Amino acid sequence: MQSSSITPVVLCGGSGTRLWPLSRKSFPKQFVPLIDNKSLLQLTLERVALLSTKVICVASDEHRFFVAEAMQSAHVQGTVLLEPVARNTAAAMAIATLLAEPEELLLFCPSDHHIPDAATFAQVIQSGVKAALSGAIVTFGINPTFPSTAYGYIRQGAARSDGSFNVEGFTEKPAKDKAQALLITVKALWNAGIFLCTAQTLLQALDKHAPDILKACQIAITNKTIDASFVRPEPESFASCRSESIDYAVMEHFANVVVIPFIGAWSDVGSWSAVSEMSPADEDGNRIQGQGIALHSANTFIHAPGRTVVALGTQNLLIIDTPDALLVAASSHAEQVKEVVARLEADGIQQSAHHKKVPRPWGSFDSVDVGERHQVKRITVKPGAKLSLQKHHHRAEHWIVVSGTALVTKGEETLTLTENQSTYIPLGVTHRLENPGQTNLELIEVQSGSYLGEDDIVRFEDAYGRAAGTPKV
Repeated sequence: MQSSSITPVVLCGGSGTRLWPLSRKSFPKQFVPLIDNKSLLQLTLERVALLSTKVICVASDEHRFFVAEAMQSAHVQGTVLLEPVARNTAAAMAIATLLAEPEELLLFCPSDHHIPDAATFAQVIQSGVKAALSGAIVTFGINPTFPSTAYGYIRQGAARSDGSFNVEGFTEKPAKDKAQALLITVKALWNAGIFLCTAQTLLQALDKHAPDILKACQIAITNKTIDASFVRPEPESFASCRSESIDYAVMEHFANVVVIPFIGAWSDVGSWSAVSEMSPADEDGNRIQGQGIALHSANTFIHAPGRTVVALGTQNLLIIDTPDALLVAASSHAEQVKEVVARLEADGIQQSAHHKKVPRPWGSFDSVDVGERHQVKRITVKPGAKLSLQKHHHRAEHWIVVSGTALVTKGEETLTLTENQSTYIPLGVTHRLENPGQTNLELIEVQSGSYLGEDDIVRFEDAYGRAAGTPKV
């Protein structure tokens, strides 16, 4: 099903702290390959591509290359709007809307939800077009399967002639007794944060109910800069914007909000309990992803992609293993994982935000060993990719090729290295690493010097817009 009349706007913000240690600030859950080796963002883009292959993504500058890669993998094109700072969904939706034509239909969706039946999703969205064109903001609610305290609720009212239902009100993340009462006494739906409306409708709603947010975003977009498919709102104006969700800023006040129920499988993948339910359970209720083994155990979930993890005699546990951090939690505490992240941040522990393996637009690097004056990394460079032309003030580097072919620029010299060959980059020498081959280039880098931080880089040329004066990511 194709529909050029709808422009999907995918909101790629959020840190996904409840899925730590797999999801971290530098690489949050929407970019992690969680399902069939695809990220939630890629799956979202593939889903909305049934409506249009022209999309707008709103993301942080730090994550711009992850978004671009997901768009390429999902075979969609469009604009990536880069927020200089996080200002919640009202501002994110406002800047996207300001790029659209007034009568353009915009579908706003989170990037980190899982909806397996993409065709049904597209059909339900299309059923809201009539109401949206009439001036309504259409929300899409999920039929609850239990009285969740982690979701907001939409109170569904009377049916309308356009196939939607009036919204009687919103209830934000209620206590359990109130959630139970909602499901018993009224027709209530989980609020999925998916909205369909014309650009003109949303701008009018923002102008009436959140004019300060709209004004700051208007200035930021008027003074935007454009770099290929990346659009950067003016930082100072955008940073001055109030941080508010679209629900609080607009939806709870706008008179013409309607809802259409979505009948189908849906998950916000918001906790490890939600992730566990995506795997089949054995006869004892254990669920395993990767190399986990559960013996004499019940209702235990193990996520162990990299090594063998054994649970013996456990009950109702979540066990999440990564190369540099391990989480063992009672299933009843799945929603409190974000408190762990806050504690780690307060203690200055880098695993709160960063992985041992760090993605880069050209590939990735994995920290193998760190000492007082040395660091060892395993570097992977994608076929055809190249690092920036750069130098370092405080460190020298040795490169040893493990597999593939490396094209090395070292000062005025250019050389080609293959498996088991190596070179030395002295401190202060301009250099570049490229992969001219058709397979990944893998090499070991040994750094030595007085300072080994990632910010000791002077870039002269860069294929990813990171030369002098641009972010060092």
